[in-house]
Amino acid sequence: MDISNHAPLGELTRRAFLGGGSMTLGALAFEQLLGKASAARPEVRAAVGKAKSVIFLHMVGAPSQLDLFDYKPELQKYDRQLAPKSFFEGKRFSFLKGHPKLLGTPYAFQQHGQSGAWISELLPHLAGVADELTFIRSMHTTEFNHAPAQLLFHTGRNRQGQPSLGSWVDYGLGSLNQDLPSYVVFVSGDYPGGGASLWNNGYLPSMHQGVEFRSQGEPVLFLNNPPGISQERRRRVLDGIQELNREKHAAVADPEILTKMSQYEMAFRMQSSVPELMDLSKEPDSVKAMYGEGDFARQCLYARRLVESGVRFVELFNANWDTHSGQHKNLGKLCKNVDQPISALLRDLKQRGLLDQTLVVFAGEFGRTPMLQGAESPESCGRDHHKDAFTIWMAGGGMKPGVQYGATDPMGYHIAENPVHVRDIHGTLLHLLGLNHKQLTFRYQGLDQRLTGVEEVKILHELLL
Repeated sequence: MDISNHAPLGELTRRAFLGGGSMTLGALAFEQLLGKASAARPEVRAAVGKAKSVIFLHMVGAPSQLDLFDYKPELQKYDRQLAPKSFFEGKRFSFLKGHPKLLGTPYAFQQHGQSGAWISELLPHLAGVADELTFIRSMHTTEFNHAPAQLLFHTGRNRQGQPSLGSWVDYGLGSLNQDLPSYVVFVSGDYPGGGASLWNNGYLPSMHQGVEFRSQGEPVLFLNNPPGISQERRRRVLDGIQELNREKHAAVADPEILTKMSQYEMAFRMQSSVPELMDLSKEPDSVKAMYGEGDFARQCLYARRLVESGVRFVELFNANWDTHSGQHKNLGKLCKNVDQPISALLRDLKQRGLLDQTLVVFAGEFGRTPMLQGAESPESCGRDHHKDAFTIWMAGGGMKPGVQYGATDPMGYHIAENPVHVRDIHGTLLHLLGLNHKQLTFRYQGLDQRLTGVEEVKILHELLL
């Protein structure tokens, strides 16, 4: 049976397939079958990728680009004045009604580094690594509510049931470390509106779904053996299960059986590899101090350790950036939680020689409006969702550092130059990993499905080294 169109499967241990005894022809053939499936698929490779791994920092709820990265002094002049009718007539928003007023930022902006990037006073640590960042200030999407926009950014579609970006990467490239999942997820704060669909495998084999790690307590739920069950006994039980699975696969040739076998073996190996990886006691105190305190800080440090150990795709979801009201109070707290850890992550990757091969992405699902929502007082005002213009940044992994790309108009409402859609980011990210987004496909429901769909995709070559 030819399974080359199925996802790369993690290698299973020889011991498991031999059942601890002599090798049969059937076992040998099965090993060869999995060996064929475990390698990265050469037909989807665009070139040798600059990046080997991705760390995706998703700020759930959408941070305000106008208060962090997109400096608009012209907007300041019209703060609390009525917005032009063209800003809202015939437009759809989640909550804005009537004739809204404009809202300038209360935060000071300065240019930083040789690149002269404008960064808000809320992010002083990130400002210190400004020359590592590639800003894209002309992002747009088609969705203005959280769950559909999060799904679009992570799966290329605005609905559930599609494979996530990390799953596509795992499917296309396979694993660099057979003892760890290729796709790891952390969540700090509330779960995103899109839920676990944001790291689900969709119609790809289930071995490509993201594995959620926890930064406190048991790293992966139900990974430990039950009381009274030794590792040797677990191995004997697993060998028996795998023998039954081999027989079932020989009878029905269901590729999901291979997936289950791979997951069983991965879980067994993770019982040793994950606790060691998540033990920070051997990290120097200076490194831990560089990242700072808190759940997100630990997750950033774990992200570095994971890519250092060969994990392909690590995503950190950080919640509660949906500041419809009380923005100027809440935004400061949110930035303080992530500013030091993210800058430490970039510095740490660089000093270890990992930044050149690790693509770091910072993004929300959309942006925020230049119009005020809620009461006018600084304690109460906020911004609604804005799909037509927002900012993300990328670093490392083959991106040109210290670049600002794209621009919005003086009020920060419309894109003025170089528009970039979410699917362009997908295509560019895959390209940096050496994958051809047009050829990275999986046949489902009679069609060769792909992350980037059938619409035009622009690879951002001018931003690449």
